[in-house]
Amino acid sequence: MNETISLEHDVRPLPLDAWHRARGARMVPFAGYSMPIQYEGIVIEHEWTRTHAGLFDVSHMGQITVTGEGSAKALEALLPADLSALKPGRVRYSLLLADNGGILDDLMVTNIASGDGEEAFYLVVNGATKHDDIAHMRARLPGDLDFTYMVDRALLALQGPEAAEVLDGLFPGLSGELSFMQAGTRDWNGAAVGIARSGYTGEDGYEISLPASLVEGFASALLADERVKPIGLGARDSLRLEAGLPLYGHDLDPGTDPVSADLTFALSKRRRAEGGFPGAERVASLLADGPPTKRVGLELDGRLPAREGAAVFAGDTEIGKVTSGGFAPSLERPIAMAYVERAYAEPGTALSIQVRNRRLDAKVVPMPFVSHRYYRAGAGK
Repeated sequence: MNETISLEHDVRPLPLDAWHRARGARMVPFAGYSMPIQYEGIVIEHEWTRTHAGLFDVSHMGQITVTGEGSAKALEALLPADLSALKPGRVRYSLLLADNGGILDDLMVTNIASGDGEEAFYLVVNGATKHDDIAHMRARLPGDLDFTYMVDRALLALQGPEAAEVLDGLFPGLSGELSFMQAGTRDWNGAAVGIARSGYTGEDGYEISLPASLVEGFASALLADERVKPIGLGARDSLRLEAGLPLYGHDLDPGTDPVSADLTFALSKRRRAEGGFPGAERVASLLADGPPTKRVGLELDGRLPAREGAAVFAGDTEIGKVTSGGFAPSLERPIAMAYVERAYAEPGTALSIQVRNRRLDAKVVPMPFVSHRYYRAGAGK
């Protein structure tokens, strides 16, 4: 379970590999798998997801269940989430932390306990880190818990303003049952399908876990709706960047911490007060004193984008590095995320970014760059 996956070797196909290729996908190696980067074009797919419903294959992600008495407390020894208070059917974004508070991965946790009272959690971890995550968790979780890496499951994401209506066509009434960060189970062709109202685009939508043996039929059933198109990794990246969502391995890594990364919402109030998670003392100190650097959003003048690794300057002094950057189709301008010294992190601060042999003017702006459109039942009423 803890083998190392190389991007150059041992690139494996996803369950939908032939399905992607039949629809004209351009495939690239990513996280150890051959994955579609685009079909019609990144900008076209980006705009389709913002206006209709985009179907993403994210089966490279790791799906894990942890069950048994004491599962919540055991996972709280690894994550800063308040899982003891997480109700069945609720989803939380959390962080797998190293002993020094560094971020080993970011992940989603769902309480999937049924009526029999047994504690049960479902975790989705990043594809590029999943084998290291599994090894880390196996080594630290009690041996009497049931830990399952769900190698026989596929994962799809249906995202966009029409996603709810589309999925209601397969599961009538679903949109009225689930709000943002809620999950449930439905039956499709005799198999249990796990559905969470969440995603990685800033749009309303769902992540759907189902047996890999059924995913081709399910994906085709979704695509039969004219409001749905398949979307590749390229648009997934531009959408999440506009939404101000960090990407592990770029904006997050073991050298970053939750406070510098502006992810303090993932540190629940009780856990901040009580500690008991890896790096709790360091995190508490950063919360009290402030981090030396902070993840910020940047808008650039002109049309030339800044890419990962570009130096950020205040005057002639280098004060940070870009971690993600690109052209934002929704805004028709380049944007970026960067870690900068805290003194320069306030919105409105004028900075510059070294791109090729030029300094491009930029300013710090609030994130998300494009407002989230998650569905929260009762919001605005």
